[in-house]
Amino acid sequence: MINFDNSKSPKILVVGDLMIDQYLWGSSEKISPEAPVPIININQDNEVLGGAGNVVNNLKKLGAQVDIFSVIGDCIASSDILQLLSKIGVNTQNLIKQKNRILSKKTRIIAAQQQVVRYDLESTDDIEHRSEEKLINNLTKAIKLYEIILLSDYGKGVLTRKVTRAIIELANTAGIKVLVDPKGNDYSKYSGAFLLTPNKKEASEITKINIKDKKTLLTAAKKLKNDLDLKISLITMSEQGIAIYDEELRVKPTITREVFDVTGAGDTVLSSLGYALALNTKIDDAVEFSNLAAGVVVSKIGSATATINEIIEHETSLNKSTSDKHIKTFEEISKICNESRIKNRKIVFTNGCFDIIHFGHIKYLETAKSLGDILILGLNSDKSVTSLKGDDRPINIQNDRAYILAALEAVDYVVIFEEETPYNLIKKIKPNILVKGSDYSGKDIVGEDLVEELVLVEFIEGRSSTNIINRIKKNKQK
Repeated sequence: MINFDNSKSPKILVVGDLMIDQYLWGSSEKISPEAPVPIININQDNEVLGGAGNVVNNLKKLGAQVDIFSVIGDCIASSDILQLLSKIGVNTQNLIKQKNRILSKKTRIIAAQQQVVRYDLESTDDIEHRSEEKLINNLTKAIKLYEIILLSDYGKGVLTRKVTRAIIELANTAGIKVLVDPKGNDYSKYSGAFLLTPNKKEASEITKINIKDKKTLLTAAKKLKNDLDLKISLITMSEQGIAIYDEELRVKPTITREVFDVTGAGDTVLSSLGYALALNTKIDDAVEFSNLAAGVVVSKIGSATATINEIIEHETSLNKSTSDKHIKTFEEISKICNESRIKNRKIVFTNGCFDIIHFGHIKYLETAKSLGDILILGLNSDKSVTSLKGDDRPINIQNDRAYILAALEAVDYVVIFEEETPYNLIKKIKPNILVKGSDYSGKDIVGEDLVEELVLVEFIEGRSSTNIINRIKKNKQK
């Protein structure tokens, strides 16, 4: 996966159809006497951002700065969308209110993890001329603020031909990429965009080419690129992955553990592509990143999002990540732990110098990992090791030690700390369990006051970095 610079937070604009996705969760134990339909007893009601709002939410979760330009109505759903956007820290000043317009709200009733029915309440007519003019004027003033623009078209009337053409022309003049999740049977309004993200069915219908093999896929991708003057032609193909065509065709496969719900997967592809490309990532790497992000969201139910940490974790589960992805700063590990607590995952922490990795270390770490869901290892820096063990230590520098430890299956994350003790790190992480070696029995242990449980693990007799170093010295003397 591409390496993200966490100090960068790209400024991205989303324009499109805002929606609310409502989920009514319940259970069903009998059939209605009025009609052959199940009676659902609702016990939970969730409302989340959908459509362009889900794209915004995905971008926020990835760490981008996001603005939304759209047109809403004077209905209850429009008031609700303002609250949902404000809740995630998104400015709503560029949402234009149009009288008598009804913001889209899709309500799904779910029982036993299965969607029973969905009903929609919405306006789908094109926005009024005055709304078009105001939207274009607002964008004209603000366009230079953004590094990339994403158009989320759900065919609900915001991205009219006039609005879409104006956005693409303004963006091209300013040298800003426009990415489009298209809708409808006329893609000419998207001409000149950087790329579109149609699925295979949409691409087949718009090109009138039955995509059934690599040859027809190439023909369709070429036609889209040439007819619409795109820089890159993409076609999403669900579990088969994403096809890319610029000068040649290649397909990046999607790999996911389990699919529960594909709702919002297209939003995730658009947002993760936009995020990666805003960081000047090459298209192949950006597509691989969006595939991983999509793999995370389809394993959840409902319009879902994926954080950078979840994407890295998913990549790790596929055995595709490199060790450096698991070496974290204090701030990064704090975010990971906050996400883990929300998911009720048990966090285990241990620390040490781990100067020369040996069998005893491996068994110790495997035991520590077995106590919870996530094992975080605090690693003494070179300076810290020297202050504890003398000027001739460490043998291996901190980056080498961290990389080797991060490669171990038992270790989820490694964090290097400079102090002699990991107290501040433990305070940051707030682990459930602190693990130390049995040689600490009866001693005061740093961080014991910060955790729910302390576990002492038996060391394997005779296995230590010091013993290894002493044997090496003896062999040299012979």
